[in-house]
Amino acid sequence: MAWTQAAYRYDGSFSGFLCCVFDSYVYKESPAAFLTAEDARLSLWPEREVSADREHALRVYRSLSALGQEGRRIVVHGFLTCLEERELLLWRYLRLGYAQGRRFTGNLTHPLVSKLDQAVYRAEHEAHMYKGFVRFSEQEGLLLAEIEPKNRVLPLLRVHFCQRYPQERFAIYDRTHREALFHQGGQWAIVPLEDFRLAAPGQTEREYRRLWRRFYDTIAIEGRYNPKCRMTNMPKRYWSSMTEFQTDPAQPERKELCP
Repeated sequence: MAWTQAAYRYDGSFSGFLCCVFDSYVYKESPAAFLTAEDARLSLWPEREVSADREHALRVYRSLSALGQEGRRIVVHGFLTCLEERELLLWRYLRLGYAQGRRFTGNLTHPLVSKLDQAVYRAEHEAHMYKGFVRFSEQEGLLLAEIEPKNRVLPLLRVHFCQRYPQERFAIYDRTHREALFHQGGQWAIVPLEDFRLAAPGQTEREYRRLWRRFYDTIAIEGRYNPKCRMTNMPKRYWSSMTEFQTDPAQPERKELCP
């Protein structure tokens, strides 16, 4: 029996995507597009509204064991990437993976496997970079930070920061995807947040920032100034949320050096 095509509209979550996979097998449909509420695209295919169902999502998640540990990682982390049409690529990956097993998911010469593997590597690398580049500010006993990643890295950063600051109340806001990681008392949550703005820093916070910039400038070696090297190890797109690259109107202009 040939599978028909349809456009799937879902809530944009990973569990919602797994429900789309479940429905595609139930109705023998090959998704031609995955649409969310924010997606204004018009579909030429009949649309199916996929409702979130925890049991359906769990059944598909458990089935990922057929792909092996590496295949499961590609699916879970692949959903966090900024890869265009990632849901469609992941659905094709799953269908071939279910049919061929680990023989397919381990075949890096296959264009689909290679493309997803590279996208996951970039997302994981970006998360790794942010482990060192996140800068917190203290406001009323709460540690706050903002980042602007290409990929949805908060789920990948969660374990690192929750284990590193188990007793702290903190929040990391993702400007790109408008969501925030909150942690307090050993509990955490990643929630959508349309608007987030840090309040103006108080006197103590301004002093800490000034001390951090002074430390950064002091350890720099002028004779070894190498902006190309710095941008290789600390790409410029991360600078907008890093304290050491911010200017203080009350201080004279700083000469940027590479420590």
